[in-house]
Amino acid sequence: MADQASSVRSISAPALARRKGSGSPIVMITAYDAPSARIVDDAGADVILVGDSVANVVLGYADTLQVTIDDMAHHVGAVARTRPHALVVGDLPWLSYHVSVPDTVQNAARLVRAGAGAVKLEGGRKRLAAIEAILDAEIPVMGHLGLTPQSVHALGGFKVQGRDLEAARAIVDDAVAIAAAGCFAIVLECVPDAVARLVTDSVDIPTIGIGAGRHCDGQVLVFHDLLGLEERITPKFVRRYADLGADARAALGAFVGDVRNGRFPSSDETYHAADTVADEIALYGRGGGTGAVQEAPGVGAGSQA
Repeated sequence: MADQASSVRSISAPALARRKGSGSPIVMITAYDAPSARIVDDAGADVILVGDSVANVVLGYADTLQVTIDDMAHHVGAVARTRPHALVVGDLPWLSYHVSVPDTVQNAARLVRAGAGAVKLEGGRKRLAAIEAILDAEIPVMGHLGLTPQSVHALGGFKVQGRDLEAARAIVDDAVAIAAAGCFAIVLECVPDAVARLVTDSVDIPTIGIGAGRHCDGQVLVFHDLLGLEERITPKFVRRYADLGADARAALGAFVGDVRNGRFPSSDETYHAADTVADEIALYGRGGGTGAVQEAPGVGAGSQA
């Protein structure tokens, strides 16, 4: 019963969809493990996105294409086991929904079984069959338009999308189509603010921007980016709210110095035996104990000369 009550109190996909036009912007932050999930949830985020960005910021890959459904289920499970109040959304990775409809649904189900309350996939009208099949399995779907990192090779790199009229119209048409299909929200990544505003005004579900300006219904950033833990690439749209990477290096460097200079551990950080026990241990170490250790090699109880 406790588990059921916990799930009831959490934010649901339909509840998030109803936030459209509420005047209260939606906040989504990524997390990939239990400690980061607890931090994000305690901060008050509405959505925890277990993004395929785990590839870049946790697993060390150059892009998101290396992440598998096994990887995503592993990280979704780690986040979900914290029982957050926020809605947990699991990213469907590349080639997990570009396959047959039955395989697509099974892959989405794996993330739900791991603890996700919804899944996210990239693409517009070309993904309608996948979206409809997942929805038919009673799994909420969040869309993702604009810069879709899983399409990096087709797009020719990580570039702002929708800069010309034709491209902008295509994004709007895709948004209208996936909203009509039943998506409960849409991520808009790296599009001009005018395009994001047009999309936001054209659909009756929330838009969540990342590099899409102020006119979306919510915003999302990557945990490691906004805390200054990821320092290799800093996109224009990232605002850093801390410099935890530098703080961590300073703290770890201080530990290294303390160990090498004999300052760690101190007496207060050490477990001590009672004085009498300590004396006995010291005596034992000097050969003053009793038993077999006192006997000469080859001479024991019952031995004969």
